[in-house]
Amino acid sequence: MKVKAADEKLRIAFIHPDLGIGGAERLVVDAAVGLQQEGHDVVIYTSHCDMNHCFEEVRQGMLKVEVFGDHLPTNFLGKFFIVFANLRQLYLVLQLCLQRKIKMHDLFIVDQLSTCLPFLHLLSNAKQLFYCHFPDQLLAQRRGILKQLYRIPFDLFEQFTIGTADSVVVNSNFTKTIYERTFQFLRDSPRVIYPCVDLSKREIDHVDELFYNSLLGSSSFFLSINRYERKKAIALALEAYALSKKEANFSSKLAICGGYDDRVAENVEYLNELQRHASSLKLTHITIFYADIHKVKNFNLFQGRDFEVVFLTSISSSLKELLLSKTDLLLYTPSFEHFGIVPLEAMKYGKPVLAVNTGGPVETVETLVPGQNENTSTGWLRNADPKEWAGAISEFLSVQDKNSVNFKKNGPERVKKYFSREAMTASFEENISLFIKDEQVTYSWESMLAVLGNVFVHVFINSLFQRKHRLSPYAVMAAISILYCRSFRFGLYWVAVFAALFFDI
Repeated sequence: MKVKAADEKLRIAFIHPDLGIGGAERLVVDAAVGLQQEGHDVVIYTSHCDMNHCFEEVRQGMLKVEVFGDHLPTNFLGKFFIVFANLRQLYLVLQLCLQRKIKMHDLFIVDQLSTCLPFLHLLSNAKQLFYCHFPDQLLAQRRGILKQLYRIPFDLFEQFTIGTADSVVVNSNFTKTIYERTFQFLRDSPRVIYPCVDLSKREIDHVDELFYNSLLGSSSFFLSINRYERKKAIALALEAYALSKKEANFSSKLAICGGYDDRVAENVEYLNELQRHASSLKLTHITIFYADIHKVKNFNLFQGRDFEVVFLTSISSSLKELLLSKTDLLLYTPSFEHFGIVPLEAMKYGKPVLAVNTGGPVETVETLVPGQNENTSTGWLRNADPKEWAGAISEFLSVQDKNSVNFKKNGPERVKKYFSREAMTASFEENISLFIKDEQVTYSWESMLAVLGNVFVHVFINSLFQRKHRLSPYAVMAAISILYCRSFRFGLYWVAVFAALFFDI
């Protein structure tokens, strides 16, 4: 039986730094849509959202999205990204206060950046749930002693701010292990809510269909989908493909698709590296910038192109769905991926997946063990070694010829059971129900902040009126107010303030 988050529908606000088209953004959008479909009032607050670079649900207005602080810088001379990310989120919270929206919600769901959590706790009566995709401090580069020293306060602050959330959830058991190892001062163990994949079949744009037919047509092909970043290890797909081509003469092509922004130096550099690597492996290749295909009037230009590998940049959701539905095998190359949504997107179409045997894919892909799990297997998990991957590709070709594994059945069944939007929404509601009706927690740091604030105000006003400082009675009144109410939240606190200031008991 589904567990409801509360007897009444909730007013839920998501706070997310940049509502683009990454995996974290996909989760936020799916969670928001799922909770909205359950009858909750949902809004997403973000510091940036480009309607030309976002998911369809946002572009089509299915979700209410409000942007605050997009005019603020994200860095200074290519540095201090974390500083400006924090400032942008604090500006967002400030705007919610000024526009009196911060008290309009029962629950804030925050992900990626936890900076705002203690401020939400102080300034509203809403509960906070933090969704940890992965500890931010482990994603930061620490080259040199100065960089390491620079990160220390942010690392400590991240742990402190996460500790102020009413509940913390993570995206996989792998991330849960990393979370517990990283945040050793936090005692509570997070629960797991798996991201989901949309099981509905999207309508394919006519332009994408024409482009696909002219480029690949009836050709069989393997597929890799990742951002053009070095940590995604896309070269593994190239090397495994080249080795398997030598060992077994097959006609399948390799389509490599990825998020690409020519303003991001790494995207440009890594695509160039991959192109050179393909040439060194003696693989014929072409590169197509998807943004340019709408300028092409005659798609016959792509027909008859002689290539083994095609690099595609920043393809649309429509073309991505079409490629996933047509591919023979998905090659998912990142190691220690926090979760990885693309394997699920392939499995929902009944496509087998070859992935690295670390991180999230260990929980999403059921690797084939011949003679044991042909009825449930959804692909292969192997070490990040081109030879092992080439062997897995050969095994796939053998399985494909013998039709010994029904991936068309196994993949969709596994996704529907564990990774559907309905399953994720039910997990969110179950987790929310565990804390949504609890009494608001008063933390020791709140009490300390209240006492320091009391002392400061008392000294300032006594100095202003040139009165003699008598802190002891004021401190007693402040302590009473903290014991019997929650810091700044209730009138008794202010009664204590004015009593100590003006009557000077």
